[in-house]
Amino acid sequence: MGSFEGDLRGARILVTGHSGFTGGWASLWLAQIGAEVHGLSLPPETTPNLFEAAGVEAACASSAFADIRDAEAVQAVFDRVRPDLVLHLAAQPLVRRSYRLPIETYAANLMGTVHVLDAARRQEQVKGAVCITTDKVYANRETDYAYHEGDRLGGHDPYSASKACAEIAIESYRSSLPSWGVDMLIASARGGNIIGGGDWSEDRLVPDFARAAARNEALVIRNPKAVRPWQHVLCLCHGYLTLLAEITRGNRAVSDAWNFGPDRADCVTVEEMLKRMAQHWSSLKVEVVPSIQHEAKLLMLDSAKARSALAWQPAWTLAETLAETTGWYRGYYEDPSAARAITLRQIDTYRGRIAAPLPSAGTAHA
Repeated sequence: MGSFEGDLRGARILVTGHSGFTGGWASLWLAQIGAEVHGLSLPPETTPNLFEAAGVEAACASSAFADIRDAEAVQAVFDRVRPDLVLHLAAQPLVRRSYRLPIETYAANLMGTVHVLDAARRQEQVKGAVCITTDKVYANRETDYAYHEGDRLGGHDPYSASKACAEIAIESYRSSLPSWGVDMLIASARGGNIIGGGDWSEDRLVPDFARAAARNEALVIRNPKAVRPWQHVLCLCHGYLTLLAEITRGNRAVSDAWNFGPDRADCVTVEEMLKRMAQHWSSLKVEVVPSIQHEAKLLMLDSAKARSALAWQPAWTLAETLAETTGWYRGYYEDPSAARAITLRQIDTYRGRIAAPLPSAGTAHA
């Protein structure tokens, strides 16, 4: 399999947010390759959820339900687990919820990250941490431009701004480590719009489509012309695990910010996504109800740095991503008990793809 997997086999890895969508997929992949996975998260907030449907807890050596806004609780988990590596995914991840709950959003995304990094730097065995932020950390000019890691940070809504603040805190910790006498590497990862089976979050296109299709209801959308860098959750997990592996190798250059986005051709509109998903499942009646809350209409990432320095690139195209994603949901709604088998099969399929030589990517990627 991928060479990075061997570097993570046997490693004690603390995954924050393991009860969430991305955290569940990442935890299952890590367990598949022989890592010792420990989880720190709030309990799942939706019913159904990937954590229970795919048996994520059973794949973990330990699973703690705690709030990353509670510094003492975070420190207690670190003291008990004593991880080698940290994959920090726990967050308040929803833009529209951030308008309703701005204080909670900043507390989770900024101070939660500070609590995790501060607990990590107090543990001498921790080799490093990979902190996940978002593609929305950039001061988005809404133009046909793919942002790269050196571009100015910003954020119109509380979610985006809180993640940009987290990036500043991450850089501060990265720079401050020598002053504490700590030798630890800290990478941050900025991923595009993640889709895949097992996400039932509110106000997200694919979960909304799956719910509407399963119930034979109309689908309500807000911005049919909005363009996003869509990619499967495993493409992002691939990038995150690659960063963790580079940390185990002591690659100091990895202690930086990294974009992980799809090819330019896979950055399409919401309208186009619906058309393609309907080909795999069913056509839905769509109602457009514009929102007064600001959301980005055009957003893309330049991932040249990760492709060059980490030899990373998405192993699944958008067409493959949509086929796997709709297949996951259809399989779940036909037989909920099949969710774990479907999830593990998709992980193995993706792993098999990256084990083989990938086709060269074009230069016009996002």
